[in-house]
Amino acid sequence: MNDTKAEVVQGELPRAVGFWGATAVMVGIMIGSGIFRTPPEIARQVGEPWVVMGVWVVGGLVSLAGAMTYAELASMYPRSGGVYVFLREGYGRAGPCLAFVFGWTYMLISKPLAAAGIAIVLGENINVALGTLGERVNAVLGTPWDPKVVTSGVLVVLTFVNVRGVKLGTGVAGVLTSLKVLALASIVVLTVWGLMSGRVEGSWGEGSAVGSAGAGMVGWGWVLPVMTAVLWTYDGWSDVGAIAGEIKDPGKKLARAYIAGTVGVMGLYLLVNWAYMTIVPLGEMAALESVAPAVAGALLGSGGAAAVALVIVVSTLGSTHGSIMTGGRVSFAQSRDGLLFSWLGRVHPRFETPAAALWAQLGLSLTALWAVGDFGSLAGGFVFTMWIFYGLGGAALFVLRARRPGEVRPFRCPGYPVVPGVFVLSALVMTVLGVMESPRENMVWLGVLAAGAPAYWVWRRAVGGSAVGR
Repeated sequence: MNDTKAEVVQGELPRAVGFWGATAVMVGIMIGSGIFRTPPEIARQVGEPWVVMGVWVVGGLVSLAGAMTYAELASMYPRSGGVYVFLREGYGRAGPCLAFVFGWTYMLISKPLAAAGIAIVLGENINVALGTLGERVNAVLGTPWDPKVVTSGVLVVLTFVNVRGVKLGTGVAGVLTSLKVLALASIVVLTVWGLMSGRVEGSWGEGSAVGSAGAGMVGWGWVLPVMTAVLWTYDGWSDVGAIAGEIKDPGKKLARAYIAGTVGVMGLYLLVNWAYMTIVPLGEMAALESVAPAVAGALLGSGGAAAVALVIVVSTLGSTHGSIMTGGRVSFAQSRDGLLFSWLGRVHPRFETPAAALWAQLGLSLTALWAVGDFGSLAGGFVFTMWIFYGLGGAALFVLRARRPGEVRPFRCPGYPVVPGVFVLSALVMTVLGVMESPRENMVWLGVLAAGAPAYWVWRRAVGGSAVGR
């Protein structure tokens, strides 16, 4: 067989990603725009600072339970695909169908939401970040530039970077992740400095968010919107599994990346929320769209708004970059199993990346970017649908422990069966509450999931059963 052709069609992705690279990708995806936009949403529902901190702790612990659960699964099957692989391996004959439906949802919901989210965040912050330069560009154009045009360019550039090689991709992820971690840490440091210098007066513990929807926190109606917002902000902890097939010594480094990344982000989020509530009382925070500009204004004065806008743009770029990298690996893995078009499983002969899958993902993202309207209503749909699969992926650990007890497990989930049980139960609760709270909206998303099953059987008949799940 021709060697070049074999490398393109049959080649494997090289294991070139170390612990720090994997952690940078994961943390980079987790820290996006949510930490700037979510706190006011929570303040409108929850009126007490300690309850707010408790919600962030609960969200972090649920995510950590998921990370430890997935760390065992990924160490067992260190292949490209992440959740897709866990579903395929964990459910016997039903595995390929569940994996196909996950991939179906990932392409139709997750990627469109990511593209739409970037458009909104960049549109809100890029002119502020560029300051005078942005005003001059708008003057030349005669109208403010369309954020979707800028976002389209960003998606093309970041896809190109990922196509050029996984080392380049993880290097860029490392730089962007470092910048935003330092930026968030600086908010905490500046808050401490402001308190010590007397520049700001601490507002921690001041009154509840009077007039907000959750001023009294009557009943449990606030739980779903608050937890949805928090879990959206933590989302990304599962994504390092998608590049498991490219991580060096995955038996050791994968689990470390899962756990270190999640714990690190959880600690950072708690500190940042403390800083937010120290500078801005919850009652005032509830009236804001994003809390960071108010905090920066109190600490840095008039220049704070531009600084925060730049941080948000960089943070969003980093999250998008990691999402592009991991998302392409899901389609690549599906193709290799005969569950998508074979050309999506090709490895670039020079750059050794799933280039075809990455470019196809770009096309879908651009299409969705220009078609999607209201991002806010779709965010809940993302959490609802993804947590169904997160729960199924976690439940696969119980199935595999029972059916394949002798299989090599370089890492075993601590606290089994309690830790994975808590994670799966949390996913179930989120799903049930989602249906109860918004039955019409979430039935639409369930319809999208349900459509994946007949699509799988159509695909199976089209390509032949022997080619599926090979």
